[in-house]
Amino acid sequence: YGGIVDDMKVFYCIFCFSISSLPVCLFMKKDGFVDVGALRRLHEVAIDKFDFPKETRDEVTALLNECEDMLNGVRLLQELSPKSLDQLVSYGERISVRIMAARLNQIGVAAKSYDAWEVGIITDSTFGDADILKSSAESIRGIFETQVDPNVVAVVTGFIGKDDNGRITTLGRGGSDLTATAIGSACDLDEIQVWKDVDGILTSDPRVVPNASPVRFVSFEEASELAYFGAQVLHPIAMRPAMKKNIPVRVKNSYNPSHEGTVIKKEHDGTHLVTAITCKRNVKMLDIVSTRMLGAYGFLGTVFSAFEKFRMSVDVLASSEVSVSLTLDKKQKLTPDHPLLKELRECADVTFKRDRAILTLIADIDRSSEVLATVFRVFSEENIRVEMLSQGASKVNISFVLKDDDIERAIVQLHKRFFEENDSFLSATSNTPLMAEASADLVAP
Repeated sequence: YGGIVDDMKVFYCIFCFSISSLPVCLFMKKDGFVDVGALRRLHEVAIDKFDFPKETRDEVTALLNECEDMLNGVRLLQELSPKSLDQLVSYGERISVRIMAARLNQIGVAAKSYDAWEVGIITDSTFGDADILKSSAESIRGIFETQVDPNVVAVVTGFIGKDDNGRITTLGRGGSDLTATAIGSACDLDEIQVWKDVDGILTSDPRVVPNASPVRFVSFEEASELAYFGAQVLHPIAMRPAMKKNIPVRVKNSYNPSHEGTVIKKEHDGTHLVTAITCKRNVKMLDIVSTRMLGAYGFLGTVFSAFEKFRMSVDVLASSEVSVSLTLDKKQKLTPDHPLLKELRECADVTFKRDRAILTLIADIDRSSEVLATVFRVFSEENIRVEMLSQGASKVNISFVLKDDDIERAIVQLHKRFFEENDSFLSATSNTPLMAEASADLVAP
């Protein structure tokens, strides 16, 4: 895949994300040493199958030997630091790019593999969740302009980088996509393409709604809200470089390359009342009602100070002068006897509820009255009780808190009403599974 960049030069780049899992392939020998035999065989079979050149075999073998040495070091020390873990998980990506480049050359596509730091990806030192330094943009562009042959496909490791001290880091969730958008943004491309295994972003989860269909366009803000509230889309962090440069990101299907996919861009196209429906399940809900006199000073400050103290992050919130209702996702380890609740009960009555779900509509908020009228009509017909409603500061989403038992029925019925009963909302039909982790991301102008 390619396009036009700077004076008619064609730019090609593939970002590899390893889907292999090291722990699955590792065993302990009787003498206590780590056995990576299964891992070696996995790669040797691929090398033998395609009869790759000796150079590729040597590079892969060297990386596997290094990986084995590190694992034995971990065994001896009985310690695995975040720094060591980042180096260990980097081997999959580093091996993958070498195998991918070798195969492309074999089929007549000139290619060269690069570790991300070789093309300018420098990060901070937050092992496990590193961020790409702002100064990387200039070095990335300079390297691609002067050192990367525009007629050769650059196969670059996704998800990893190095800090200023030369230590390998990983970029955390969405790191492979972030590598793609960082390089695409630095090179001022016309479009960044991220390849998944479905025909773009869907109107809902097809495991719940078989008739879920691809959406042609969404805004960066809509895509961020979809990701936050449960959809398997680009992580908001991965979109930041493209948002900053206002470069469209197209999500395409590796198994159906002719499909146009979904374009994520700055502006909403304004043609749909509702763009998509998503949800977060197994969330916890708190109703907090002040026991102080009406108008007493500092109630909300006291509540949020307690959440900050115990490092609890809130998903959805609705508040008044004397009460707050909010949700926390399943990652928050909140139990009925948690110290947070004890502290809150010093100034409020607190009701703790489990097994709730957040249903989120990505919608045209300028027409929120139409959206809400339709939603509550469906809920009334289905006898679904709304426990909380939040529109908040976001101009693209409306969220409802329901019992988890009701969430699938709510999504199915709302999807019928907003998409299936009006053909103007449908752009295509897809029975493909939800987007999984990318096995490869492509950037093309």
